Amino acid sequence: MTFQRIALLAAVPLALAQVQTQPPGTPWPASTYPNATDPLTDGGAVFGQTSPPKYPSPWGEGLGDWEAAYAQARSFVSQLTLTEKVNLTTGVGWESEKCVGNTGSIPRIGFKALCMQDSPLGVRDTDFNSAFPAGMTIAATWDRSLFYQRGFGMGSEHKGKGVDAQLGPVVGPLGRQPAGGRGWEGFSPDPVLSGIAVGETVKGIQAAGVMATTKHFILNEQEHFRQGAPPASLGTNAISSNLDDVTMHELYLWPFADAVRAGTASIMCSYNKINNSQACQNSYTQNYLLKNELGFQGFIMSDWSAQHSGVSGALAGLDQTMPGDIGFDSGTSYYGPNLTIAVLNGTVPQWRLDDMAVRIMAAWYYVDRAANQVPDSPNFSSWTLDTFGYQHFYQSEDYTQINYHVDVRGEHAQEIRAQAAAGTVLLKNNGALPLTGKERLTAVFGYDSAENPWGPNGCGDRGCDNGTLAMGWGSGTANFPYLITPLEAIKAEVVGNGGGFESVTDNYAYNQMVALGRRVSQVGGACIAFGNADSGEGYITVDNNTGDRNNLTIWGDFDTLVADVTSQCNNTIVVLHTVGPVLTNSFVNNTNVTAIIWAGIPGQESGNSITDILYGKVNPGGKLPFTLGSSRGEYGVDILYQPNNGNSNSPQDDFQEGVFIDYRHFDKVGETPIYEFGFGLSYTTFAYSNLQVQSHAAPAYTAPPGNTGPAPTYGSISNNSADYVFPADFNPLPFYIYSYINSTSLSASSGDPLYGINYTFPAGGYDSSSQPYLPAGGAPGGNPGLYDVLFTVTATITNTGSVVGDEVAQLYLNLGGPNDPKVVLRNFDRLTIQPGATATFSADITRRDLSNWDTASQNWFISSATKTVFVGTSSRKLPLTTTLDLSGITTGPSGGSGGNSTAPSYYSASSMMSSSSMMYSSSMMSSMTSASSSSAGGYSSSASSPSTSAPSSSLGGYSSTSAMSSSSSPAGGYSASSPSTSAPSSSLGGYSSTSAMSSSSSPAGGYSASMTSASTTSASSPAPYSSSFSTATSYRTPPAYTSTTKTPPSYSSMSAYSAYVLSGCYKTNFTAWTSNDSTAVGTRQVKESVGSALMKRRRALAGRSILLRVG
Repeated sequence: MTFQRIALLAAVPLALAQVQTQPPGTPWPASTYPNATDPLTDGGAVFGQTSPPKYPSPWGEGLGDWEAAYAQARSFVSQLTLTEKVNLTTGVGWESEKCVGNTGSIPRIGFKALCMQDSPLGVRDTDFNSAFPAGMTIAATWDRSLFYQRGFGMGSEHKGKGVDAQLGPVVGPLGRQPAGGRGWEGFSPDPVLSGIAVGETVKGIQAAGVMATTKHFILNEQEHFRQGAPPASLGTNAISSNLDDVTMHELYLWPFADAVRAGTASIMCSYNKINNSQACQNSYTQNYLLKNELGFQGFIMSDWSAQHSGVSGALAGLDQTMPGDIGFDSGTSYYGPNLTIAVLNGTVPQWRLDDMAVRIMAAWYYVDRAANQVPDSPNFSSWTLDTFGYQHFYQSEDYTQINYHVDVRGEHAQEIRAQAAAGTVLLKNNGALPLTGKERLTAVFGYDSAENPWGPNGCGDRGCDNGTLAMGWGSGTANFPYLITPLEAIKAEVVGNGGGFESVTDNYAYNQMVALGRRVSQVGGACIAFGNADSGEGYITVDNNTGDRNNLTIWGDFDTLVADVTSQCNNTIVVLHTVGPVLTNSFVNNTNVTAIIWAGIPGQESGNSITDILYGKVNPGGKLPFTLGSSRGEYGVDILYQPNNGNSNSPQDDFQEGVFIDYRHFDKVGETPIYEFGFGLSYTTFAYSNLQVQSHAAPAYTAPPGNTGPAPTYGSISNNSADYVFPADFNPLPFYIYSYINSTSLSASSGDPLYGINYTFPAGGYDSSSQPYLPAGGAPGGNPGLYDVLFTVTATITNTGSVVGDEVAQLYLNLGGPNDPKVVLRNFDRLTIQPGATATFSADITRRDLSNWDTASQNWFISSATKTVFVGTSSRKLPLTTTLDLSGITTGPSGGSGGNSTAPSYYSASSMMSSSSMMYSSSMMSSMTSASSSSAGGYSSSASSPSTSAPSSSLGGYSSTSAMSSSSSPAGGYSASSPSTSAPSSSLGGYSSTSAMSSSSSPAGGYSASMTSASTTSASSPAPYSSSFSTATSYRTPPAYTSTTKTPPSYSSMSAYSAYVLSGCYKTNFTAWTSNDSTAVGTRQVKESVGSALMKRRRALAGRSILLRVG
């Protein structure tokens, strides 16, 4: 192992050198940038580093305010059969039901399938819904009340459509790279601003009676290589985000802790690898960080097709797989019948399945879904807007009414208008604004002001940049009910005031723009130039931008547009709709550019919101949620556009910058931004004075006492496999994922030719004994002591202007350590102040705010270094400052560990099994000492003899010398031998982790109990639904196959040897495979040939067929 690590480190310069060339059109080098850190001298992230194993998966206890929900969930789950429990954990397959994600139902007790639906800014794929401002725009309001209001509005609309779980909000990506494709879905690259925003959004969504799904956990910071290919040679070898323990805690995990503390029902695991272990089977991030340290009580849901294993994923903490099938419409599943088999043969213990089911149901009860049902739910179909169609879209079965066109918008339009205006940031104003409305001639320039010629929803998932930008592209979108463009809103304002109005919306009509600009200057008036920069999810490419942006320029040759207009017009106002930072160098200092506005991604009321700002109906009070620099290189990090680890291995994205992203990096290297983080002007002015600090007595910070109880089980499970075979009168739908098995023989049901070969799962995954709480854990969000208030800071803010306005007062800290950022945001408040009046800004500082992460003790500590507090208007305008008196507060060593710590990295191979950081109980330490090099979902890298504490399964079991290659997480799940009590086996996940979209063995299984049985509810158990949810109306029995449907072979024949799977649209071929690392001799890769119709939505985007993703 030592030799391998040295060899990999030595290969870093070569690997970096190999990626300096770039394909035509790529505007920036692939891995090294000005101000980037040196991988050979900097601590922290390491090329090829691995993730430590952490087992068992913590069982939920009902911590915090979850106790009542857990009591109900335990009672509910106790009455379920094995297949009914499995139904809660497994989606029924892509396009098999009406939502983008649907679980199986439980007809026996009248429990309908759960509906999971995008997006983080509104209900996706339906009509008569609102299109809210994007997360980045609402973050620019810096207003807690608006964070909550927007969350409640979105949650209310999801509830009205019959959705159980809204797939949002987003704090992953956090926004590490300014060109990252999905940063606009989230809030800000600052963890505190994002943390407060996500916490209030979660509260709002769930107050409406819908489960929030905070995503994507974690380090999913770019779209390139998030699932591996392209290039095709990568297969499913997704990019690995490599980082150190300090950076994880002090930056990327921070907002997820706030979401957990706010009670988020679900967390979605991401596509990427984390230190070379797939996120959805990474035992360290899911078991140790999320469920143990953060005390997460809800359930972990996979992103769509982000699951890469069965048993391994279950043991590593994955509770629910979405959409259920391995590849879209493949008819195969890692869970479903394979999870049923795994529980029967012991490779997944009953307590783990019970915990999965209890977590899901506890989340359901936590938001009181039973009291928030609507008729005909879900009352829409994600696959068509037609009123009538197929209930099971992919199967073309059950033709009925599928869209009820329920209008769920309520009064949200006015809220959206106000939210977008509040998130509009005034960057420059030389007295041009506000406009009076009496200008003789107002001219608007640029396509960003106008309607998309194809209509606001004319591009699938908003996958184009035609017309004004009010939403990025991808699964994080919603259909517009309408889109008010800036052109029409400004025109209405001007005409209503009796002024003249003209426009040129073609960015390349240079002569016409010059001529119009000259007329405005001659007669007196204003020129308003609109520009944008778009991005989105990586399954859509727009203008050669594959999710991530290729550069930070403003699109549509906007620099030339501004140059042409300002060459004639001396009163040019620039308005920018962008998904993040852009370069404004060419015009920011142009004297004829009299004002610049960042209007973000405003949603459906775009034109009304910007008109309110331009004409002074709303005084701008928004502040930048990111930094605007003068060059791309100033940010220090960027997108990895090319593979840097060979053509078939996971690209390695080393987060060597540590915690220094966005403004923290600018401060560290002394770069002067054009507009700093937190900056924003107003039509009035403010003065700051009278900084005061009050200290508070707080209890000592201590580790939570005691241990958990032992893992509980709920109800009994029959060990008779005949109880779980498809009922004789059951007519399964093709490609639908069920939880039934095909025969009483588990090996035959698995259909896996490798069922029974030797593979040992990590022993800790089966430890059901009581476990110690982590020092930093003990409650949702972490140790409750972290949230003790130690200081309260106050300051006086005076409106020194002549109009009422909003000011966002911001509190920053310098933690004093040599590796700490110059300043970090820790609190803020948005205050409305009348002219001449004063207001008091008050902000608390918690123990968490003052703490650094210690890798040795695996806990937070307050260093003895001097702590300085700053209050001001932005990260660089901080007129008030004082030091904090730490007397009476227990402190640790001087100097925070910071982002580029030289302290031992928790992820380094040499320390990954440190006894101080282990989650194992002392009774199992001896069995795991030989597994110190294990990665890949936490597998033991040295196999031991199978035993009941370490059931064995297939996939070859990596040798201890292959830890660096095994970190891609074998999806194994194959059983080690014929089922027995001494060596339980399973087919679960019987697919190689390198083939996430594979389509091998075992058709999936699903509805529990007979679908034709009457709906009954046990009087002794909670009644999740009223009797109105009857089997007759809600659970249509799938019809028998007709002559138009190909009759599949018997389910037991659907194995790895079968070249015919249900519809016969593809073949599955298995090929022996050996890793590039010659020691990984036990692994294999599943290869497949997929018909052109498989896994593709039959929907065109501008004439192109696209692969639809979600999550």
